[in-house]
Amino acid sequence: MSKITEKANCDDCNYPAHGGNDTGSRVHSTMDEDDELLRYIWTDYLHPKEYEWVLIVAYIVVFFVSLIGNSLVCFAVWKNRHMRTVTNYFIVNLSLADVLVTIICLPASLVVDITETWFFGETLCKIVPYLQTISVSVSVLTLSCIAQDRWYAICHPLKFKSTAKRARKSIIAIWVVSCIIMIPQAIVMECSSLLPELTNKTSLFTVCDEHWGAEVYPKVYHTGFFIVTYFAPLCLMVLAYIQIFHKLWCQQIPGNTSVIQRNWRTIQCSGPSSGSGESGGVKTSTVSAEIKQIRARRKTARMLMVVLFVFALCYLPISVLNILKRTSRVFGTFKNTNDRETIYAWFTFSHWLIYANSAANPIIYNFLSGKFREEFKSAFSCSCYEQQQGNSTRMRTRANRDSRKSMSTQVNNVDNLSRLSDQIV
Repeated sequence: MSKITEKANCDDCNYPAHGGNDTGSRVHSTMDEDDELLRYIWTDYLHPKEYEWVLIVAYIVVFFVSLIGNSLVCFAVWKNRHMRTVTNYFIVNLSLADVLVTIICLPASLVVDITETWFFGETLCKIVPYLQTISVSVSVLTLSCIAQDRWYAICHPLKFKSTAKRARKSIIAIWVVSCIIMIPQAIVMECSSLLPELTNKTSLFTVCDEHWGAEVYPKVYHTGFFIVTYFAPLCLMVLAYIQIFHKLWCQQIPGNTSVIQRNWRTIQCSGPSSGSGESGGVKTSTVSAEIKQIRARRKTARMLMVVLFVFALCYLPISVLNILKRTSRVFGTFKNTNDRETIYAWFTFSHWLIYANSAANPIIYNFLSGKFREEFKSAFSCSCYEQQQGNSTRMRTRANRDSRKSMSTQVNNVDNLSRLSDQIV
């Protein structure tokens, strides 16, 4: 950026200081120099680098994987009544937030990261970052609600009863709270040009950035944003899942494991005595059912821990970079550093990680949840195969109907013949 500004300043210095007859040549020279500057900006500065071409492909892959995967998650829960559990309601809410940020924010972020220019006007400059921060807030609050729900269900099952109605109310509260607390983000976003002297000639280097009244405000806001939407919820969720892990893998679950152990000891001590077969079968089925329940809880907890780990990993770089940029003197270092290309590459990669997190969640569900995996397989099954199956089923049904008709006709003919023989005799 400093090279471009220096070139623009040098161009101003080269203007001929003549009047009268030299006015036309000076205007023509100015136009030529501005055109030359614009060509320089595009060919040597804005044209995508090699790593940026890789990034473009990565953005496209993430866009389609996130959109298709999260849509399938929502469809699977909507289609199957047995999948409408409290945890899955929150997972659907997480997928809706991922779809929102993928459709609205990802294309704009890709264009800005490659061209370093905001082309979408003042209104979208306020809407797009606002929706992106809402998505971050919805995601972290949803993960927090999931952790709280699992913590109560496993560690304190008698203190709190989780219901679908309560989950829906929590989801509504999550969206309302997120929309309210992110309003400052929409207020302070404004468009400005890094090269004001070229404002009338090109929209390049128009940036959408925050404009605060005083220097202390961005420090307070971004520090609070980091604590509220990343650090504090992450610490609480980690503590919750540590206790869940301790209960599921290292300790007895209240009301479940102790019953299994007592029933199992009773079955072993009673032995194959007479008259106890029925009660032994009931006890064995009870033990089997509770073992299945514990295994299901372990699978769910394992999946949610992986989701939380991926979320923390993907959002860590952008959180740290924003803190360094907004709340310390490093912002000046970012602006004036000679190694600006490396810093900008880190910001671009951290933006991509946010969207990669949206694409990663459905993949995690596919590998760690058998129910979601089966629904994804059925959704991707070939429609022509289903049509062939339907045609073969209809043909079998028609053949069975025809065979039943022929059998009934033969039976009627036999009855008529028997009646006729009786009359003859």
